[in-house]
Amino acid sequence: MKVLIAGGGTGGHLFPGIALAEEVVTRHHANEVVFVGTERGLEARVVPKEGYPLEFVKVQGLKGKGFIGLLKGLIALPLAFLASFRILSRQKPDVVVGVGGYASGPVVLAAWMMGIPTAIQEQNALPGLTNKILGRIVKVVFTAFEEAKAFFPEAKVQMIGNPIRRKLMDNYLRSSAAHEKFSVLVFGGSLGARGLNNRMLDALDSLGDLKDQVSIVHQTGKNDLETVKKGYADKGFGAQATVVEFIDDMSSAYAQADLVICRAGATSLAELTVCKKASILVPFPHATDNHQEVNARALVDAGAALMFRESELTGQKLAETLRGLMTDPAKLKQMAKKAGILGRPAAAKELADVCVDLTTQAWGPQGRDRGPKESKDAKDSKKAPGSKA
Repeated sequence: MKVLIAGGGTGGHLFPGIALAEEVVTRHHANEVVFVGTERGLEARVVPKEGYPLEFVKVQGLKGKGFIGLLKGLIALPLAFLASFRILSRQKPDVVVGVGGYASGPVVLAAWMMGIPTAIQEQNALPGLTNKILGRIVKVVFTAFEEAKAFFPEAKVQMIGNPIRRKLMDNYLRSSAAHEKFSVLVFGGSLGARGLNNRMLDALDSLGDLKDQVSIVHQTGKNDLETVKKGYADKGFGAQATVVEFIDDMSSAYAQADLVICRAGATSLAELTVCKKASILVPFPHATDNHQEVNARALVDAGAALMFRESELTGQKLAETLRGLMTDPAKLKQMAKKAGILGRPAAAKELADVCVDLTTQAWGPQGRDRGPKESKDAKDSKKAPGSKA
């Protein structure tokens, strides 16, 4: 089976695709996965490191870009469709799965027009415009939140949760690593979050007496790295904080954490629940249709998380909340337990199972015919003695 995964841009779109890819290639040595994204997206850095082929299309968003941005996006679309057709003709995938992001739209639509089985994976409670449109034509829509089902044809929806990367699955069985101090993990998504970074620095002013009892790992994003590093140092927390642009080994970061402070992107929430982590959620205030706040409500209502709108959160309030959880381990443990109840560790497996079904229905049990493949011995037997061919 050959799966083409289209989309990316941010970790929220990309990492569920990585999780699906890991499940597919570990099932059978002949299975293949190829990604299609943009050169500006996170996939350009992450996918090659993960060992998967990556193709690019030039496309950009249309919504909320202003008149000039809209015009540029519309002009780019025909070229993106042509590039998508060329990639699909060359790669010959058995099934195409869109995971959101700019590249998802033209690639999934082109695959549908070519008669290739298609599916989309909607990570959030409130779907974006592209997935709402694609949901009308694809064969299957994978969702993670009950709220998302209303936006798609009921017969197509399969609510399986958001797939998480295989390296995080160890945390489902072993949710904590031994450590001495109260450990806090702070991150704002793959691109960082300035508002969250600033609130965390402000909170340090009221946590000085707990400095020797806490350790902090803080992912800042590229633009705020030096500012946040200096902030921790200036406030006397330089020795207690590990400040990085991006965390590659999130499995270890989660395992060390007693508490996570983060945005409410769907992939982050999926990881929190599978890794069984109590959290303080600060939804990104400019997310389309405020979908991060809707995402967060699922964890808050279950008792697994606390949530603050960024406009209402002050450094003092964040410090008080941190202090309260540090001094109430029973509450922290209960939040972690309730987070674990929401976890869907089998999501990648279930998604891959459906991809197998789509492949079998469309192409038969052997998958799509990609032409005869000669073995190396057969090729060598055709060479004349002494040939350099």
